Amino acid sequence: MAGGRQLRRDAFSLWLEAPLVIAMRCHEMGMAAMTGSTQNTAEMTRMVTEKMAATAESVVAANFAVAKAMMTAASPEAAARAVSEAALKPYGKRVRRNVRRLSAKKG
Repeated sequence: MAGGRQLRRDAFSLWLEAPLVIAMRCHEMGMAAMTGSTQNTAEMTRMVTEKMAATAESVVAANFAVAKAMMTAASPEAAARAVSEAALKPYGKRVRRNVRRLSAKKG
């Protein structure tokens, strides 16, 4: 998108949705701790593994964006925007999925 609108949209979306995921997970962990439930183990494992996967995906996407910018002789501003968009996308995808999944849980 022209002028970095996509980057601003993705960053703003993460700024709004990431705290929601954190709050929902903290609530689940608190309830599990109060009730003595071990049911929350899968969610805690998921938190760690999805961050590792998102980080790896983000690094690969950012590197591809850098390579593409170098091959097309993009301006520094365009290159920085493309790399930033590529790096944020894997996190945004997971955060949106988690918001939907966690808010749909019946508890």
